[in-house]
Amino acid sequence: MSKVIFSIRYNIFPEKREEYLGVVRELKSLVKAEGLESYSVFEQKNKNNNFEEIYIFKNKESYENFEENTDERIDILMTKLSDMIKEQSTQYTTLFEVNNA
Repeated sequence: MSKVIFSIRYNIFPEKREEYLGVVRELKSLVKAEGLESYSVFEQKNKNNNFEEIYIFKNKESYENFEENTDERIDILMTKLSDMIKEQSTQYTTLFEVNNA
């Protein structure tokens, strides 16, 4: 079974930084799902307020079922997060692990 990495890269408004960091801290404690191996948030070196969320799933099925597993609090936090992101700065990437078959 191949792992899947899903990432979201974006820029936030500088004045929203502290609020953003608070939302991310809470999300990190809440985002859990069957087959989700890890969820991390990184800031780009030398570019303040440019962040990337990285989700690592154990397989394609876990990745495809992920959105069905969110609860109301996560939905609220995701909505708050989307209000902090600069328009047209979001990039999504989905990577499927290559097997050595």
